[in-house]
Amino acid sequence: MSAEQSKSVGSAISIKGVVKEFTRGGQTLRVLDSLDLNVPEGSFEALMGPSGSGKSTLLNLIAGLDKPTSGEITVAGARLDKMSDAEITAWRAANVGIVFQSYNLLPVLTALENVELPLLLHKMSSAERKKRAQIALDIVGLSDRMGHYPRMLSGGQEQRVAIARAIVNDPKVIIGDEPTGDLDRNSADEILKLFEQLNRELGKTIIMVTHDPEAAERATVIRRLNKGVLA
Repeated sequence: MSAEQSKSVGSAISIKGVVKEFTRGGQTLRVLDSLDLNVPEGSFEALMGPSGSGKSTLLNLIAGLDKPTSGEITVAGARLDKMSDAEITAWRAANVGIVFQSYNLLPVLTALENVELPLLLHKMSSAERKKRAQIALDIVGLSDRMGHYPRMLSGGQEQRVAIARAIVNDPKVIIGDEPTGDLDRNSADEILKLFEQLNRELGKTIIMVTHDPEAAERATVIRRLNKGVLA
C-alpha cells in the first residue's frame, strides 16, 4: 500500500479538514465544515446531534459510500479520498461492516444465507462461506436460528442477523446508523450488549449514530455533531 494510504499509528479513523457540500436548486449546502476526527483503534464511540447535523453524511464518508468535497479521510489504513470507486468497493468489503436501522434482510433467504451474502464478493468455497456465516451467527447468539427466515424472527433477532452479516468478513471497523432505532428497550439493550462484546472481546472499532441517550451511554466516547461541526 502506498504511503498516502498508510494510516496514522493507532488510529482506526483519521479525518482532517473534511468539507462536504451538496448542490441543490443552484444553492450550495455545506453539511460538514472543516471537520477533524480521530478514532483510536478499539474505541466504541457514539455520535449524537439533531436531525440534519451531518451525522449520516459523516458515516457515509467513513464507510466509503460517499466522498468529501475536500479534506483527508483515512480509515483502516486506506486514504479513501485518494481511491477510485472500484478500489473503495473492494476495500469496504474487507474492512467495514455496516449495521443500519432497518435490517435489510432478504425475506426469501434464511438467516444463514443472509449472512453469507457479503462473502459472495470473495473467492472462497461454498463450504468456507457457510462455516464463516455459522461462526458469525454463533457470535451473535443465533446458532439455533440459522435455518429461520426473517419472518420467523423477532426484530431484535433480525438485527442480530444483520450484525452477523456485518461482521462475517471480520471487519476492522463497524458502523452503526441508528442500529437500535426500530427496537423496543429490551431488544435495544440486547443489541448494545452485543456491540459492547464485539468491542471488548474482539477489539472491533465501533462508531454508532444514535438519538437515544441510553444507547450513547453504552459507548466509551460520546461525540456531538451540530451544523457540520463536532463539539
